[in-house]
Amino acid sequence: MAASSPFEREASQAYVALGSNIGDRESLLRQAIDRLDGQDGVRVSRISSVYETEPVGYTDQPSFLNMVIAVQSELPPVELLKTLLHEEKELGRTRDIRWGPRTIDLDLLLYDSVEMETEELVLPHPRMMERAFVLVPLHDVLDAGHPLSERVASLAAAALQDGKEGITLWNTFNWHSASAHSES
Repeated sequence: MAASSPFEREASQAYVALGSNIGDRESLLRQAIDRLDGQDGVRVSRISSVYETEPVGYTDQPSFLNMVIAVQSELPPVELLKTLLHEEKELGRTRDIRWGPRTIDLDLLLYDSVEMETEELVLPHPRMMERAFVLVPLHDVLDAGHPLSERVASLAAAALQDGKEGITLWNTFNWHSASAHSES
């Protein structure tokens, strides 16, 4: 019997960070969202605002545009990661310098309440709580009931107040299947 919907099974909630600082940054973010939403077993449900941020680590490079998307996924965590890496490659990502310039960066931050540590994938993302460029947009889309929501909200507010990592609101996207963050 054929499935009537790719989401007939219960989908898991995952959060993906997006970043770009080479080329048409905005277009690359939009393309990544559209490409992910077009994957079998993946549906983008919410998108954050877009934030411009100063580079971290390797600082001799252009500023980034960063955002986070919430996705419903039928793919297991490692398969979702493989999908993200494939899309990075398709959008021109090369890995020449650690934390260096990139057309697109897609990081799996959270996958339901899964905690795992393998050679391939660590969940939750091991450095997300240290990075304003992740915390602020993650706060835009993170479900209020998520176990990390209060901590993310507190750290995101502190990062914005302190001006940590030079993060500023850049833009919001009108996206066909997603709702922008609440105007709070």
